Amino acid sequence: MFPFKPALNASTLFPFNLEVKEQVRIAAEAGYEGVELWVKDLDAYLANGGTINQLKRYISDTGIEVVNAIAFFAWSDENEAERERAFVQAEKEMVMLAELGCAAVAAPPFGNVERVSLESMAGSFAMLSELARKIGIKPYLEFWGRAKKLSRLSEAIYVAMESGVPNAQILLDPFHMHTGGSRVESLAYVNGERIGIVHVNDYPAAPASDVIADRNRVFPGAGCAPSQQFASTLYDIGYRGYLSLELFIEDFGTKSALDVAKLGLESITNTYQIKGVFETI
Repeated sequence: MFPFKPALNASTLFPFNLEVKEQVRIAAEAGYEGVELWVKDLDAYLANGGTINQLKRYISDTGIEVVNAIAFFAWSDENEAERERAFVQAEKEMVMLAELGCAAVAAPPFGNVERVSLESMAGSFAMLSELARKIGIKPYLEFWGRAKKLSRLSEAIYVAMESGVPNAQILLDPFHMHTGGSRVESLAYVNGERIGIVHVNDYPAAPASDVIADRNRVFPGAGCAPSQQFASTLYDIGYRGYLSLELFIEDFGTKSALDVAKLGLESITNTYQIKGVFETI
C-alpha cells in the first residue's frame, strides 16, 4: 500500500480559474485525501457572498480534509511596522482557517528578510506559533529556495530549533530544495514528526537551478529530481503524512481540471511508492 497520503494544492488547478468549492470537488472526485487551499481564493469566495460555515459543510460532505492553507503575511520582515501589520493579517486569516477546520497555514519567508538574522526569525516564528496555538491552528515553517534568508533546509531546521516552539514543524518542497541548494541527503537529519507537510513536484534539467521558475515545475516522475531517494528518505525518517502536488503549469492543453487532478494523483503514487512496503496508513 502507498505509505503516504496524497493531497492536491489548489495552485495545480489555477489555469482553470475554479472557485474554491470546485477546487475541493475536483480534488475529492479525483481521489485525494487532502487539499491545500489558498487564502486569496477563500477571500474571493467570501467576497462573492459565501460563508465559512457553508464552505465547511460542503467540504465535510465531500469527505476530504483541508490539510493546509497558502498565505502570505510578512511575519519575519525586518521592518517592525510591517511585522505588526503582518501579525494583524495573520490573526485574521488564521481565525478564518481555524473556523473552516483547516489544520495549518504555511509560513514562508515572505517580505523583506535579507538582513534579518536567523535568531530574529526564530523569535518571530515563536510569536507566530503562540498566536496560532491560541487560535487553534499550526504554522508550518517553509523555506523558499530563492529567498534572501531561510532558503535552505538547514536554515529551516535551525530556526525551528532556536524558536523553542514545542513540536515545531517545517514544510518541505523538492523544488525549493533544488533552487536553494539543499541536498536530499540532508533529510536524514530531520525527524519525520517535525515535518508538517511535503509539497511534491519535479523539475527538468534545464533551465538551471538559479534561473528555473515555478512555471517550469512538472509532474512527479517527469523530470530529473531524485524523487525515489526523496521518498525513501522521508519513509526512513518516519514521515507518513501528506504529499501535496504543487504545480504552477500555465497551460494543460486539452486536459480538463479532473484529468489533471487524476494524472497528478497517479504521478504521486507511482513516483513516491516505496518498494517492498505493504503497510497502510
